[in-house]
Amino acid sequence: MASVTVRYFAAAAEAAGVEEETLAATEAGSTVGELRDLLVGRYGPAMARVVANGSFLVDGVVRRDAAAPIGANVDVLPPFSGG
Repeated sequence: MASVTVRYFAAAAEAAGVEEETLAATEAGSTVGELRDLLVGRYGPAMARVVANGSFLVDGVVRRDAAAPIGANVDVLPPFSGG
């Protein structure tokens, strides 16, 4: 895998300032935790709040475990509230 497409939704997009970006696989890391740390380092406290209670959708599967491997496509989802 040469790159990872990261899509941001709602509060995650606001924190990142973009809706989508492509990262080199070496930059993104190989796990959800490494990607999370990169995003928090890059986008700061607003992204930290999103990923603290949100989730990552990796190639269509929800992953919350920091050790879970990432794939070619990762969606960053903020926490959703029901109603």
